[in-house]
Amino acid sequence: MATPDIAPAAALEPKTKLSGKIMKTTLAGALVDIGQDLPGVIHISQLQKEPVNKVEDVVKEGQTVDVWVRRVKKDRIELTMIEPLAYEWKEIQPDLVVKGKVVRLETYGAFVDFGAERPGLVHVSELARGFVKTASEVVKEGDEVEAKVLDVDRRKRQIRLSMKAIQPEIVEEERPAPAEHFDRPERDERRARGDKRKAKGKRHDETYEVEEEGPSEPEMTAMQMAWMEALEKSKREKQHQPRSNKSVSREQEEILNRTLEKRLPTGG
Repeated sequence: MATPDIAPAAALEPKTKLSGKIMKTTLAGALVDIGQDLPGVIHISQLQKEPVNKVEDVVKEGQTVDVWVRRVKKDRIELTMIEPLAYEWKEIQPDLVVKGKVVRLETYGAFVDFGAERPGLVHVSELARGFVKTASEVVKEGDEVEAKVLDVDRRKRQIRLSMKAIQPEIVEEERPAPAEHFDRPERDERRARGDKRKAKGKRHDETYEVEEEGPSEPEMTAMQMAWMEALEKSKREKQHQPRSNKSVSREQEEILNRTLEKRLPTGG
């Protein structure tokens, strides 16, 4: 496979990096020998990012320079000494994975330069899996990071990135169930046995409701039972109550009279 330096001009792709020698300078730019049949041409506006008043202020004849292919035409190869963007706006699409450098930190996120016209923003919620309070907890300026493109707004020149999207998901280890979970089947079984006893009408305490089939005698309330017991007690007390004082007095009087009648008279 041919290297970029000796590849045919027709095979040169835009952004291909080449090394060449300045052959001639003009008011409009410079001619560069890049080892091709067609001459390489650098316009004055492509010598550097800053404005250039005179070509000789930047390059001189015989100087070796690094250049990049802009486009290939029939009669020339247009070059630039300004390193092209790694990604043009039309090349930036959602789900594209890029590598770049953290160039600025804010409380709400980190800006990453990955070779586009503008850095992309990794919001604090997209820095890592789990809660992140500030961007500085995860990255610092100068860090090389990898991220996925979430969204591109060409009109506003905004690029949203996510580092979390390419990180493996956190799998939590399964913890043993609490002991009470193992006791639950036993409790359910005891509850079921209790329901069966209830259905059979077995009474365990005063609040237990007995379900019986068919008509049954109405049960006396506690108040009624106490009242009946009081009546029975009253009857028993009357049966064992001693006779009245009046009857006792009459009986004592009769006994006294009989005694007096039987007593012998004394001298008088």
